[in-house]
This record gives sequence, structure tokens and C-alpha cells, in this order.
Amino acid sequence: MSLSNIAKSMTSQSDQPPSALQLATLTRLCKASGDSLRLLVLRVLRKDSFGVSELCSIFDIRQPALSHHLKVLSSAGLVAARREANSIFYRRSEIGQHPDLEALQHSIFEAVDKIDLPLDVQERLLAMHRQREENSSTFFQLNAHKFHQQQDLIASYEQYADIAIQVLEDAPLKHHRMALEVGPGDGSFLLELAPLFERVVALDNAPSMLEQARGRSASAGLQNIDFILDDTRSPILANLQFDCAIINMVLHHTPAPGEVLRDVASCLAPGGVVLITELCNHDQGWARENCGDLWLGFDPRELAQWATDAGLRDITSVHLAQRNGFQVQVRLFGRL
Repeated sequence: MSLSNIAKSMTSQSDQPPSALQLATLTRLCKASGDSLRLLVLRVLRKDSFGVSELCSIFDIRQPALSHHLKVLSSAGLVAARREANSIFYRRSEIGQHPDLEALQHSIFEAVDKIDLPLDVQERLLAMHRQREENSSTFFQLNAHKFHQQQDLIASYEQYADIAIQVLEDAPLKHHRMALEVGPGDGSFLLELAPLFERVVALDNAPSMLEQARGRSASAGLQNIDFILDDTRSPILANLQFDCAIINMVLHHTPAPGEVLRDVASCLAPGGVVLITELCNHDQGWARENCGDLWLGFDPRELAQWATDAGLRDITSVHLAQRNGFQVQVRLFGRL
């Protein structure tokens, strides 16, 4: 039973005393957390979302059996489901069904997060992340020559660039010494960043895309940009502190968006900010194959939660008008 169906059921049973409804909810919560496999599922979903087939691979279990466990977790309000085209992705639900039981739910999550995953599960989880990374990297390696064409299918640079620049210029920055752009694409936004900061670092794990950005910057005569072929786990970043980090239309191409945000937040200077331009959640499944998207956008609350988990606070947000079935969100987060 879905969360919405449970809510309707509880509402329709108005003749039942609150204590009976709370007891039923508590029973579901205890039942859901009383199984070792379900606890491991919650552990794997700590900072990420996975589809049913992905979870089957991670736990080496058949889909009917896993679907049963996910149904139990969903009925208890411990996981939330999200449909992306023909696939359903699951994540942990941070908001419980009953306010009086939220403390218990959070305690369950805290205990689950201390569990060490079995080695075979860790290996399959790592393999899943590597497969996601490989899929994304391969796509951009093969399609770098038609970057603009692919981008325009969803949201062109011109659609969000002016707003993103305005949000950045209005950001409460104390210093403009160093900026980081993750996934600079063809380098268009680097041309805006270079005049605003003493140094700019362009980070990308796709060699062909990084070369495009390098060539565009060279043509513009920019000499204060350093190019790094790597991802946000690069040890080079650990020795740097950025006043600003920019992640424009990148997170929906990454296997673990929450981890990317945490990596970036960890190398912010005091008072630093993170500017994110991203798609809101949508149902345009063709974007996976045609544009290399791993995720069909994100709920704004999901981005906010990842930011909070990364030690960031929400400063401002702008939602642009919908176009071609897509809506863009421009978010600014600051270091706590």
C-alpha cells in the first residue's frame, strides 16, 4: 500500500480513536524494521536513490522478493517511491506518517547508518556506481561534438545563464579569490566566471568535454582558469578552498548527486556558496537515452535535503518558466 493510500485509509477511519491509529502505524514501523534485509536496504538508501532492478543486483535477490520488502518499508513510511518514466526509484523517507513516531523513525535511521554493509554488498554497490559513471562518461565521450544540440533538447544554456549569473552576482560573498565549476560543458559559463574571480578551476571527468572548455577559454584569451580531468573526489580539491562552486545542469548526469554536493561543500571556504542549476523532476524518459541523463530531474526538496546533509543552508531559489516539458531551478546554498 502506498503512503497516499495509507493516509486515505487513516482519514476514512475517523471513527477509530487516535490511539488505535497510532498503534497500527507503530506496528507497521516495527514490522518493517524487524528484518535484517530491510535494514540493509535502508542502509544502502542512506544518501542515494535506486531502482528496483538496481537493488536486486546489489542484494543479489529476485525482484518479487525485493518488491515485497519494499512494499513493507513503504507502508511503514520508511521509504518513498518516485516514478521515472517506466522505472520506479526508492529513497529513504525523512518524514514519517505520524508526528509522534518521527523520533523513533529517526532513531531507526541513525542505528541503521552505523551498520557495516557485508563485503559482497559493498562490492556490488560500488560496481553499480561505477556502471552509472561509465554510462554517463561514455555518453559524453561519444556525443561531445553535438553538446549544444543535446542540451537544447531539454534546456539551452541561454535559458538559464542570465538568471544563474544574476544569482551569483547577488550572492553574499566575502571574497572572490577562487571559484570551481563542476562539469563546465563547452566552457560557456567559464567566460562569465573568469572576470569575477582571481582564479577559476574547471573540473570534468570527460576528456573531450574538458578540451572543448579549454579551447573556448583560450579563444577568449582567458588565462586564470585551471583545468582538471577528474571528478569531485579528486585529491587536488582537498588542498583548495573555494569561495564559490558552480554545478550547472550536471547533477542529473552523476551517479550519486548527494555525494557530489557533499564533496563540493567540503572544499568551500568559510562563507562560501554553491550555485546549482538543475532540472525539476519530470517524466520525459527519452532524456536518458538521448541526453545521457541518469536522473529525470530532482524535487526541489530533495536538493534542499542534500544541501542540509552537506552542511549547507538555503539562501535563495528561482524557478524558471517551463519549456518543452522541463522546468529549471536555480539554487544558491551557503556554508553553515
